[in-house]
Amino acid sequence: MEQQLSIFDISGRAMSAQLVRLNTTASNLANAGTVSGSEQEAFRAMKPVFRTVMGENGTATVAVDRIDTTTSAPVQKYDPDHPMADGDGNVWEAAVDSAQELVEMMETSRQYQNNVQVLQTAKGLISETLRLGQ
Repeated sequence: MEQQLSIFDISGRAMSAQLVRLNTTASNLANAGTVSGSEQEAFRAMKPVFRTVMGENGTATVAVDRIDTTTSAPVQKYDPDHPMADGDGNVWEAAVDSAQELVEMMETSRQYQNNVQVLQTAKGLISETLRLGQ
């Protein structure tokens, strides 16, 4: 169902979506390097999936549709002295690419800041319009 979206709705929802993206990135980074005793139990990076929310008059914003886990395989390492090692002496390291996650964090931060700037500009324009009406 289409609805009237204001600049504040559009930017606010975009900022909210970017916060979800930042939270998943933080979780991925926190779990980078963790190990499990089996491939099935190993942590896999999470990624939010966004969807477009259409408004009236061609306006659109974004919403988080779901959060998926990546299909990357955990890295099997031979470490027989590790307490979580299986019977063959293997552990599985989380399927997280820390460098990619840091790039994701930077991009997310920029997108969030862009929407903050949109809100600040809109606020300034509204204030100026009100001042002109006095």
